[in-house]
Amino acid sequence: MTDHLDPTLAGCTMLVTADRRAGELGGALQRRGATVRYAPALSMVPNDSDALLVAATRELLAAPPDIAVVTTGIGFRAWVEAADAIGLAEPLLATLRRARLVARGPKARGAIQAAGLQADWVAESETSAEIAEVLLDEGVAGLRVAVQHHGSGADGLDEAFTAAGAHVQSLVVYRWGPPPDPAALEASVRAAAAGELDTVVFTSAPGCAAWLAAADAAGVDAALRGQFEAGALVAAAVGPITARPLLDRGVEPLIPSRGRLGALVRTIVDHYGGVQTLETAAGRLQMRRRAAVLDGRVLALSPTGIELLRLLADAGGDVVTPAQVLQSLPGESTDVHAAEVAIARLRQATGSRELVRTVVKRGYRLAVVDGQEDR
Repeated sequence: MTDHLDPTLAGCTMLVTADRRAGELGGALQRRGATVRYAPALSMVPNDSDALLVAATRELLAAPPDIAVVTTGIGFRAWVEAADAIGLAEPLLATLRRARLVARGPKARGAIQAAGLQADWVAESETSAEIAEVLLDEGVAGLRVAVQHHGSGADGLDEAFTAAGAHVQSLVVYRWGPPPDPAALEASVRAAAAGELDTVVFTSAPGCAAWLAAADAAGVDAALRGQFEAGALVAAAVGPITARPLLDRGVEPLIPSRGRLGALVRTIVDHYGGVQTLETAAGRLQMRRRAAVLDGRVLALSPTGIELLRLLADAGGDVVTPAQVLQSLPGESTDVHAAEVAIARLRQATGSRELVRTVVKRGYRLAVVDGQEDR
């Protein structure tokens, strides 16, 4: 068994719907104990040999922009690489150096700096809406504005600047393509609807919309909505733009304060770190849907053991009667001895005789540390 430095997500099954950087995201979740499945909802198709991109780049060089808007770091890097492949990287960088460079967030700024350029202004909110607001307030009439699109388009920037009197040059560096494995995508939405997943993680709005559309196509949208509403399934989105398709369906996802994969992982960890956590005489107990973690150790419990421990945890230190124990066990036994055996097996599986205490003639309780005496 693999040892995890942080078992907070142990027992959680998480779906990564991204194509790009899926391994990085999934690895970060696995290092915290999660079981990770992969089902990219869309593929990212680079346009490094696209005739339209080449033509648009040559057009930009012939009519240099006054303002260049960089919407994504990966898109800007791919654009420079595509220009380099046709011998136009140096002319492109020289042209952009003379323009006012606007970055949609720190990642876009980082890509600009990596190319040896300097961003003149950065939208700290990482939204195209902020870019539009600032530039339209300043006025763009009569100016040439180049917009490097990201995979889902320019978020209305082209239309807004054109309506304000600017000459807009659009550059699409990559496009969203079909899912690399349609069967895996369909299986993922069915698994989510059937309650087999704990979290679905989204890193782009188009990917999020495509995954929800796959649920519609599979006829499981109602069951999926039920999982979200019951809290059995959690959605996590890297930012508010990515979350929009979920919000439009009434699903409230986890959203980090900063649109970064690291922040997304931390938000997920924080969410599950606060789910049914109890301080006990044997250490901190954290209950998951399919596992339990005691004092940083994933317990080797059977499904019956998990349900019995969950029963005790839900009681929060109050006494659980033998009859209640029997109700949590398979079958319909009324033999009090069967309850005693089940508790003994649970103690053995947890490796601690301190975790579950017997209350004479009454039943059993979890040994929570909160100043309470046996009741």
